[in-house]
Amino acid sequence: MHLTFVGAAQEVTGSCHMVEAGGARFLVDCGMVQGGREAPARNRQAWPFDPRAIDFVLLTHAHIDHSGLIPRLVAQGFKGPVYCTTPTAELLSVLLLDSAYIQETSWARAQRRRSRHTDSGTGHQSDSAAGRPGELLYTVAQAQASLEQVDGRAYDEWLQPHPAVRCRFRDAGHILGSAIVEVELVQGRARRRLVFSGDLGQPGRPIVRDPVRIEQADVLLVESTYGNRLHRPMAETVDELVAVIDTTLRRRRGNVIIPAFALGRTQELLHLLVDLRRQGRLPHLQVFVDSPMADRVTAITWRHTEALDDETRELLSARRAHPEWLDLRFTQSVEESMALNRIRAGAIIIAASGMCDAGRIQHHLRHHLGRPECAVVMVGWQAEGTLGRRLVDGARHVRILGDDVAVRAGIHTIGGLSAHADQAALLGWLGGFDTPPKQTYVVHGEAQTALGFADTITQRLGWRARAPQALERVAL
Repeated sequence: MHLTFVGAAQEVTGSCHMVEAGGARFLVDCGMVQGGREAPARNRQAWPFDPRAIDFVLLTHAHIDHSGLIPRLVAQGFKGPVYCTTPTAELLSVLLLDSAYIQETSWARAQRRRSRHTDSGTGHQSDSAAGRPGELLYTVAQAQASLEQVDGRAYDEWLQPHPAVRCRFRDAGHILGSAIVEVELVQGRARRRLVFSGDLGQPGRPIVRDPVRIEQADVLLVESTYGNRLHRPMAETVDELVAVIDTTLRRRRGNVIIPAFALGRTQELLHLLVDLRRQGRLPHLQVFVDSPMADRVTAITWRHTEALDDETRELLSARRAHPEWLDLRFTQSVEESMALNRIRAGAIIIAASGMCDAGRIQHHLRHHLGRPECAVVMVGWQAEGTLGRRLVDGARHVRILGDDVAVRAGIHTIGGLSAHADQAALLGWLGGFDTPPKQTYVVHGEAQTALGFADTITQRLGWRARAPQALERVAL
């Protein structure tokens, strides 16, 4: 029995792990690397395995850094099923097609740019600067085809995808459909239980339930995105959000721009805004969600009430009875999106991508960053190398869509809204095990964070823990 850390080893994105046992070879997650100039080239690299030899994939949740290379895996020969929770299966039909559309349009844009350089007599461009026709990661048609192999299952239901493997999905409390994966392996007389935390949610957050307690594991893989810090308490986080919105809309008479992932963060923000209106802490709000994908994801989220917490179900009922609480509009067309930038004051605009590296948010930032009366509110993780990270780190000038833009708007980081567990929550979840795992591997964290959190686990819990290196292969 062996485990290979294909991705998200001492980094946050690109989650992928390969397990070999009893004649089975399978992946847990198949995610895209996001952030930084090297990401496109890394996503195009050859797999360290033959996709045709993979029997099945277990998917923890739908975020692209965990699911985004499934279409490429299928296009290169993978024929097996992709098991996930039922809500995740629905969400993939939105997220993977959107990802493919971004791949196609970005590739076409690079080709046009290359053609212009060639026509103007500037000579040959490097592959990284202009792209090559053969470098398209995958197409919309390939993403659509990969969805045929997705098999959604209920939480807590045991399934046996191979004679040597039994597994089930447990609620991870991160986003709709997110799962901890428990895997039981058999090889001869040897038996091992592996637990993959996936991305764990912060307890007490709206929309989804808290992560479930896991009792036992021989080998544990635990995420560490925020393994070196504590989130601000939720009450203080909400107070800060209220202060930013009130100051920007009422006193400065500007707009509030919020980059947010279409899945998870957008729905949590809408929940908070409705709840704050219900409490009378905010005035009547004009809120625009500028993301067709977020519109579809929100519809899926509200449809899966069985996966939502009690507070959210109650608030949904109250919202239906009081639609006047929030003037909420989902924009669809490009023309509607462009029209938002003619609104000079009084609007909250929520748009993807959450790290500001693509999508409609870039247009809103280009129009609003230079306005000191406006505010940009960061509510999610910003990977190294992304535009969002540069803004959080205090850049005074940034380049957006070919333009140099001065940063005069207020930049506010409200980390307490993160869908990831902080250090205290991670340690609390680990403390739920009846006995320590024989070995704990710390993954899905930037190198310094993952290494530090492994030391924290060892010192505070007395467990054997370490942060593996990329492509490291260990015996189970």
